[in-house]
Amino acid sequence: MRQRIAVVGGGPGGLTFARVLHRHDHPVTILERDPAPDARPPGGTLDLHKGLGQLALDKAGLLAEFQALSRPEGQAMRILDPAGTVLRDWRPHPDDRANPEIDRGQLRDLLLGPLDVRWGQGVTRVVPGTRDGVLVHFADGRQEAFDFVVGADGAWSRTRPAVSPVAPHYTGITVVETCLDDVDTRHPDLARLIGDGSVAVYGVNRTLVAQRNSGGHVKVYARFRAPLDWHTNLDLADAEAVRSSLLTLFNGWAAPVLDLLHHGTAFVHRPLYVLPVPHTWPHVSGVTLLGDAAHLMPPLGVGANLAMLEGAELAESIATGPADLDEAVRAFEEQMWARAGRWAKITMAGLERLVSPDPAQALAHFEQVQPS
Repeated sequence: MRQRIAVVGGGPGGLTFARVLHRHDHPVTILERDPAPDARPPGGTLDLHKGLGQLALDKAGLLAEFQALSRPEGQAMRILDPAGTVLRDWRPHPDDRANPEIDRGQLRDLLLGPLDVRWGQGVTRVVPGTRDGVLVHFADGRQEAFDFVVGADGAWSRTRPAVSPVAPHYTGITVVETCLDDVDTRHPDLARLIGDGSVAVYGVNRTLVAQRNSGGHVKVYARFRAPLDWHTNLDLADAEAVRSSLLTLFNGWAAPVLDLLHHGTAFVHRPLYVLPVPHTWPHVSGVTLLGDAAHLMPPLGVGANLAMLEGAELAESIATGPADLDEAVRAFEEQMWARAGRWAKITMAGLERLVSPDPAQALAHFEQVQPS
């Protein structure tokens, strides 16, 4: 009899896990708290790395479809100083497929394909080692037993406590996100400033980044060092109040750069949290984690890539690996911990350089990871 397998979370990692198992004709139950695929905005664009996210899609048999949807030109990166001077203007070669961009919504739909997701299934707790197997508790009071449960449910994972008592901690850096729509028509000057990919402006302990998505949509991220309660006297639901606060924070920066904030619509507060490095746990039979649930790190283009590759590798281990499920999962965890630990150190060091008292550190970081 095949094991009853569930994955908690319908993000890139959980869906890749399910899609690779589906390719191997192994059923899996996908539990997602959102009531529908379009219940909330899917988020911004992702660059999928050749040896990480793209490898995962290859394992899922979806690489050609991804290549047709992706935007290689989105790899372009322009860096300015706060006065608006261009310090770096890197554009990929036409055949460069190292880290092409794809909108999160497009990636989600690609991964969903034939999968059957149980939408609106909010998980509150996962309890291993019961007489019936691993017991999953739902927000509506129901319970269901599985033989194996994968926690791919993100930073504030409800699965994580089944294997680890550790919780994320605040980095001291926060992000306020806004967006621009139909930028090429409504804001042509900003469209030229942003180019085909991203523009980043680095000042003392603060940055502004604008990243082009498909369809003329642009995500703008203001990152700055601040205490977690920096907004105590600010109504985050009041867009004009948030805009005014940000414009004060970035006072003196070039007018074209500040237009990214002037023309932004709603503002979303996203303080950056991480898990300790390394984050490991004693193996627990019947439960494991992947992606942000296992190794939350700064959002510098690696998290979704790692989650997808981990999902693909775990699924392959289950479908084609040793008959002993525990043996396969132990081997997967060891491999995941080693790789994620390396990337967590790299991304934390990168975040420190990108939001730094010395803005020159940001440019040095890009020259190190992506030479001109």
